[in-house]
Amino acid sequence: MAEQKALYIDGNWVTTFDTVLNTNPSDTNDVIGEYAQASSEHVNSALAAANRAVGEWGVSSMETRYQVLMAIGNELIERSAELGELLAREEGKTRAEGVGEVYRSGQFFHYFAAEVHRQIDDRADSVRPGVEIETRREPVGVVAIISPWNFPMATAVWKIAPALAFGNAVIFKPANLVP
Repeated sequence: MAEQKALYIDGNWVTTFDTVLNTNPSDTNDVIGEYAQASSEHVNSALAAANRAVGEWGVSSMETRYQVLMAIGNELIERSAELGELLAREEGKTRAEGVGEVYRSGQFFHYFAAEVHRQIDDRADSVRPGVEIETRREPVGVVAIISPWNFPMATAVWKIAPALAFGNAVIFKPANLVP
């Protein structure tokens, strides 16, 4: 039986009447579920929520960001078999490839959790006398991420994790083929 999915906006699951059937491309009799389609009002709500969240998240401590990213990575690794199976069904790839992609996505979160600790300002010598070079890592605000259908989790995570690590809020839209 198909399971209906909702949109996750501002910490809440939001159901919609506009849904799309999600079937396994390797077995079109395998209906995975229905996923929600966002309206322009949903997008505006997500943007408003992200703009509110970036204020708090952008000034959160490095330790808080580190802990959050590590927890996400741990969850993905712990659930890699379950989520990898679902990913394999959605994309029509092998189970091993799906599990591996989810596991690697967890590792990506761990990598960027470690990068959080490198956010200390850097100064470097310049070849020009009297010139200092300073590097600062600051949030830019809200980041919109749209993932492709191939390696949908890995490519999304490779963009989501650093955005979160550096204090940005994220609005994520998966590819229609692999919601």
